[in-house]
Amino acid sequence: MIKLSVVPAATAIAIAIVLVGAQAGAALADSGPSVTAPASLTRAPAPRAAAADPAELTVVGRGSIQTIPDVMHLNVGVEARRAKAGEAFAAVKDGAAKLAEVLLAAGVAKSDMRTNDLSLGTEYEKYPKVVGYRASQGVEALVRDLSKADAVVDAVAAVGEEVRLNGISFEVSKGAKLVRAARAKAYKDALAKAQQYATLTGRGLGRVVKLEEEGDTSPSRFALAEKASINPGHGSVTIGVRVVYELT
Repeated sequence: MIKLSVVPAATAIAIAIVLVGAQAGAALADSGPSVTAPASLTRAPAPRAAAADPAELTVVGRGSIQTIPDVMHLNVGVEARRAKAGEAFAAVKDGAAKLAEVLLAAGVAKSDMRTNDLSLGTEYEKYPKVVGYRASQGVEALVRDLSKADAVVDAVAAVGEEVRLNGISFEVSKGAKLVRAARAKAYKDALAKAQQYATLTGRGLGRVVKLEEEGDTSPSRFALAEKASINPGHGSVTIGVRVVYELT
């Protein structure tokens, strides 16, 4: 005898729903990693904060070294006016030779003299009428012994009326050594300022990011005349540096 069981309609519907759900889950499982979960079920990771740029500190340091110039530059020359160009030029050559002899006798070495100007020009009463020719030659002499400065100038002035004194200036012969000392002093000044600012802001002083040198790197050149004596006065070598440090 065959027995038949009758399942209520509501129960059959529930079983069907369960079976359909199970089959759908199996199908999703078989599809592999290509199946993407709904966006509502996923959450993007929080973005990482961008690294902050390191703080930087810019300071300016200055270093100055006082010094006394020890050499003198003497700018002199001769000038002649003649009716003919050749005569004017010959007169200037003679005058320049005489000037060189005087400088040598006063203690200036030949290697410390150089020609810095040579000219020949026409003079007119009213163009184009020529009334003469003027020639000139300039010489720069380096006087290394300042105790002889007065004697050299006096000797040059005694050459004659054709001589022209065009000025003097002084400088330090060992300027490179002074520049190095001023440079070290300038950087030390900048470093001290940077360390103080770092302390005030509660930060640490890191590496040097940038360094620039500025200002006058040559000794000051000037002269003072006191009575009959030539005085070189005082000079200085000044260096400025701009330094950018990283704050940690």
